[in-house]
This record gives sequence, C-alpha cells and structure tokens, in this order.
Amino acid sequence: MPQPAASSQQTRPVPQPVCQAVSVPCVTSLEAFHRAVADFAITDLDLMIEPEALAAARRSLDSSSLLLLGEMHGVRENPLLIRTLMQAFGLTSLALEWPEDLAPVIQAFLSGQPLADHPWLWGGDGRITAGHLAVLAECAAAGPLELVLFNGVIGADWSWSQRDEAMASRILAASVPGTRTLAVAGNAHTSTSHTELGVPMGARLASRRPGLQEIRITYGGGSFWNFEPRQFASRMGPEAMMRLYLHDGALALDLPVATEAVVPQRPQPMRESP
Repeated sequence: MPQPAASSQQTRPVPQPVCQAVSVPCVTSLEAFHRAVADFAITDLDLMIEPEALAAARRSLDSSSLLLLGEMHGVRENPLLIRTLMQAFGLTSLALEWPEDLAPVIQAFLSGQPLADHPWLWGGDGRITAGHLAVLAECAAAGPLELVLFNGVIGADWSWSQRDEAMASRILAASVPGTRTLAVAGNAHTSTSHTELGVPMGARLASRRPGLQEIRITYGGGSFWNFEPRQFASRMGPEAMMRLYLHDGALALDLPVATEAVVPQRPQPMRESP
C-alpha cells in the first residue's frame, strides 16, 4: 500500500525546517526556484490506462464532476501524472492541496509574471515543486485553466476530521457548475471512506457527490522529498509498468520508480536550547 501523506493546515506561517545542504533537490532562494521551474523537462508519460479504469474514472467525473488523486508529496513525477490524467480525461480544472493564500501569487505567475516570493512557498513538505509550476504554466498557456487551492487557515483546536471537512468545503464552494475537476491531495486525505485518522476529505466529498472515485498512486520504489530526502520501500520489480487499473473496484495507479522533486524549502534559523 502507498505510504500515507500527512498534510497540514496551519494557523500561522509555514515553519521553515532545516534544509539538507548535501541534497540538491531542496532550493532555498527564489532565483534558484525560478531556474528549477525553467529547467523542468515536461515529458509525456507512458501511462497505460486500462479500459475498465478509464470507464470508472469517467463515471466519477460524469456523476460527481470530481476525480480524486491521492499522492505522496515530493515526487518529481506527480505533476506529470496530473498532466497526463487531465489530458486523458479532457480536464481544464485542477484543485491542489496548496495554501489558498498563494492563489494571487500563482495566478500572477500563470498570467506571465515572474513568481513572487511568499512565505507559504517554502514549507518543504513536497506538495509544491518546480514541476508543478512548470506544468501549471504549460496548461495555462494551452487554454483556460481553473485552479483551486484548498488548504487554508483553521482553528487551533480543530481535529483532523474538521480540517479535512474544511478542505472539502472549499473544493465544493469553488466548483463551477458543469466543470469537471481533478482534485489532488496527500493520500491520507483522498480516501472516500472513513480511516483510522477520522473522516477524510474524500469521504466528505463523496457524501455530497455520489459516485466520486479516488485514484491512489502506488509508488514501487525510488526517492522523494518530504522536509528531507526519503526513500520508498521497493515494491515492484523491474518489469513493472506505469498503469492505471481497477483493483477490487478501486482505481490504482502504479508508478514503478519515483524520483525526488525539486522542492522550495528555506533553512530554519538556529535556536538556542532553553
């Protein structure tokens, strides 16, 4: 099973964890991040979509106007998978688990302006990567792109389930009638049924939008960035292929090998012990 991706919603600016100096994929300056976005190679993925999976995903979009994608943050291929799925299903609306306060910055970037600095860019958990910005820019240049950022400020005493309920409410509030949307979040949040953590965003959405389906990415091995370099356990052999398929009625997407994304993360100042 894919590793759960924790996702946080903050009541204060994103903390800035220590950046590992030995690892290139973490960038600490806006100039370096600009270069990483410009250097990101957008390539077509060789994703095999089995007919049953194609039909199931289309049913989700037809009945609920939504399709969920559960990821592990910090993987270079994640935005390429988003691009591939949007093309496969003819989607022009995308919802991301990014801080909603970033919306003006991202919209300005997509209109052709240089990416402006903002504290929320530098969280370092891998949900924001150079590849995402490159793919978003390509999508916006190709035609209309509806972008929803649904991670927002919460109460200090809110439970995990309440945070997910707020994310679901933001997605529903931003849904334009007749628009079909791919909604992407850490895979702890995209389950359409209750989990040991509580009631995830996906379950909240499914209760309001019957027929909603989740695609869950299974990472077969490789590396990712989540505050620091990390490794996936090896789960697939060298013969494995990238494919979207149905397994026990659920949509699964196999990514045999993941690679570490370029993630913006600024170092945290050293603090003396009390």
